[in-house]
Amino acid sequence: MSEVPESASNVAEYTVSEISGALKRTVEDTFGHVRVRGEISGYRGPHSSGHAYFSLKDDKARIEAVIWRSAVSRLRFQPEEGMEVIATGKLTTYPGSSKYQIVIEQMEPAGAGALMALLEERKRKLGAEGLFDPAAKQNLPFMPRIIGVVTSPTGAVIRDIIHRITDRFPLHVLVWPVRVQGETSGAEVASAVNGFNRFAYGDAALPRPDVLIVARGGGSLEDLWGFNDEVLVRAVAASKIPVISAVGHETDWTLIDLAADVRAPTPTGAAEMAVPVKADLQAQVATLGARLAAGMSRSLDRRRQAQRALARALPSADQLLALPRRHFDETAARLGRALQANTQKKRGHFDGRARQLSPRLLAQRFREKRREIGILAVRLPRGLDVFVRDRRALYHRRAGKLSILSTVRRAERGRQHLQQLDRRQIQAVDLLLDRAKRRGGELERLMRTLSHESVLERGFAIVLDTSGAPVKRAAGIASGDDLTLRFQDGDVQAVANGVEDRPARTKVERPAPAKKPPVPSGSQGSLF
Repeated sequence: MSEVPESASNVAEYTVSEISGALKRTVEDTFGHVRVRGEISGYRGPHSSGHAYFSLKDDKARIEAVIWRSAVSRLRFQPEEGMEVIATGKLTTYPGSSKYQIVIEQMEPAGAGALMALLEERKRKLGAEGLFDPAAKQNLPFMPRIIGVVTSPTGAVIRDIIHRITDRFPLHVLVWPVRVQGETSGAEVASAVNGFNRFAYGDAALPRPDVLIVARGGGSLEDLWGFNDEVLVRAVAASKIPVISAVGHETDWTLIDLAADVRAPTPTGAAEMAVPVKADLQAQVATLGARLAAGMSRSLDRRRQAQRALARALPSADQLLALPRRHFDETAARLGRALQANTQKKRGHFDGRARQLSPRLLAQRFREKRREIGILAVRLPRGLDVFVRDRRALYHRRAGKLSILSTVRRAERGRQHLQQLDRRQIQAVDLLLDRAKRRGGELERLMRTLSHESVLERGFAIVLDTSGAPVKRAAGIASGDDLTLRFQDGDVQAVANGVEDRPARTKVERPAPAKKPPVPSGSQGSLF
């Protein structure tokens, strides 16, 4: 009977799970917090669960990496294939496949060179979408009423902006406090820009700004990285309110500077761009007002001198009426003699006609006409026969010419002629309608020009009495009368409290009318 061999070693036995658990605890205790520098490999974006799985590698080794969903949302940049990064997290093992991996809690590009490469890549991407197109830039309002400022409420930037605006043109400033540095700065600034755009016009509590200033002091590329956030750039490009970017010093630049409508070198420069100088505007208005008053005075003087010159060139009333008055007197003097001569001429013509109407001449004319009627009565039957024969022959000749073919051709020519007349009629009607429309438009413009409403629009008013009739002279108004002043946008009731005294009118002596010449006796008199 064979014997069972005994164990050759007294080493303790472990299960696979015990070994895997021991390795997991050892790795996590030893490498509970590490920073790993490597190149991203196999990155395909977040999984449907929200987690991201990829690898970090260098020229000699490779390590699996995972970023849980909560950490993915806190990343300040978009990981890309081949990007060199510095990952902070802890090492752990996955017992199911005997692999170790790093669970990343934070991740940042490796150095300024990587940041600049990422910045250039993002700049090309957003520029290709048209977010930096100069044609889409908005003009800044010349004189805004409200300015919205997105910046830190505790820094020197907001104090500089408010101080500069107060010195130049004091107005209402709304400040949206945000963090201007850190992982969440880009999202907070984007929320502020979108929030200002959601304000409603006319809201007394939170009025909508006319211009936005996004400001921050200077700093390194890493300090200003939040203003290169893609969400912030898209929010600034889509803003309906003009945006002034004042991030960093004059030599610093971020993607928000390209997406904003205007870039200011400093926050103080942004305040100077947003508002004009009130004192300069007041001086300019005063200068223009003085020039306007002087121009109006000179224009009135020139018109007054021209009116006086024209008045001196006009002839007097006696000079204008001298020739017509003389012509009238001469015509009145000839009228009586002309009536007598015309009466005598008509009487002679009447006598000549009366002599021709004697009984003997009338009887002779009756006999001649009766003889002519007898001759015509004899010739009538023969002439009638000849006329009927000629007409019958003409009828037969024309009947022979009127064949069916000629009738069809004439009908076709008639139809074509009617169609041509119909087209000409339509064209003529359209032409008449166009002329009538143009004439109607001209008359409407003329009516608007001559209407009193155009005068009211220029600042004049009409004075109406209690019956609604216009008052043309001040002499027709007594103290205490109720009046109505009609302006362009409505009526205003008023009461007259006094009438300025005016010099009495001087009576103008009119020249005595010229005496009419005496009418000769025996005439029918003058018609004037």
